[in-house]
Amino acid sequence: MDKGVLATALGSPAPFGQSQFAFMRGNAFEAKVKADGGAELLRLLYERLGGGAPEPAGDAATPDLSAAGPEGRAARTALALREATASGGWALLDHPMLALEVAGSPAYLEPDAVVVHPDGRWTVVEIKSFPMIDASADASKVGAAARQAAVYVLALERVAAVTEGAEVGHQVLLVCPKDFSNLPTASVVDVRKQRAVTRRQLTRLTRIEDIAAELPEGTTFDPACAPDELDAAVAAVPPAYAPECLAACELAFHCRAKSRAEGAVEALGRSVRGELGGLTTVAGVLAAAAGKEGDPADPTVAALRRAAALRAEALESAAARRAGSLGDHAGSGDDGTGGAGGTGSAAGAGGTAGTGSAAGTAGASEGWS
Repeated sequence: MDKGVLATALGSPAPFGQSQFAFMRGNAFEAKVKADGGAELLRLLYERLGGGAPEPAGDAATPDLSAAGPEGRAARTALALREATASGGWALLDHPMLALEVAGSPAYLEPDAVVVHPDGRWTVVEIKSFPMIDASADASKVGAAARQAAVYVLALERVAAVTEGAEVGHQVLLVCPKDFSNLPTASVVDVRKQRAVTRRQLTRLTRIEDIAAELPEGTTFDPACAPDELDAAVAAVPPAYAPECLAACELAFHCRAKSRAEGAVEALGRSVRGELGGLTTVAGVLAAAAGKEGDPADPTVAALRRAAALRAEALESAAARRAGSLGDHAGSGDDGTGGAGGTGSAAGAGGTAGTGSAAGTAGASEGWS
């Protein structure tokens, strides 16, 4: 199912994605890194993760991974990995196809590259177009790349488990532009933590067969269906929306609109949802803060009411200070003559235009308000 097409049919297309300029820049940088049979890429990898193996001297194997369909490409990749491991030399697999079971269904993944070491170790290579300045890159982007690479490591481990002498390295090579140039540089990222988290999340996913078994008879996600029918079909699978979904899911904008319409606190973020305990709607939170609903003995309700009282007190103090400053300002013109505008009365608003300054006239206007 193409969630992007489904979101468009629902009237909530996802207006995100990489710009054409960034896409072209990324492709150009990747081509530069992999030029000449991946000589520069292998040089960077050998400098950081070469170990005691002989340096690749332009004789690294670059097997052809083309095949029909994702299943065929995944099978061809597995065969190439086995052959490269058995040969005992360096090998560079450009855009291999890997398969990983997700919720009982195969998902096909395509890393930028996988390098096979002479000792049988397999290393995932991620090539990104964000810069690495003074050997350091943006932490959030590096974290996202690490999580992405961890999924590739898990997929490779399935193939390595049936390949004699193979081992998947938990250190991946992140290749980025150096400083403000287009020259490649690299850093090693340990993804053991991300791998463990991803593996745990995968084991907790509900299988697709179980989800399908709970759907009403005749449910379809065909984008050609009527919008009302399609909306009901999507609603049959309860979403778990959070603002983080906006960066990853094509249906996030549809789910956000539904969440907002229902007043669900999840729309404010998972951390807020966790703080509010049994209060699940924004209306319920406001009612509890106003003292209209909720158990006063509930710590969450007590905290909300205390926060509401502090807010009301702060607003009242600010209003009093503002009223006082306006009165002082209205009582004295810029020239210090204390024109009629300072009285804040009807007389001050008219009749003495020549005696006061512009500030005095403005003060009279404020006196009316």
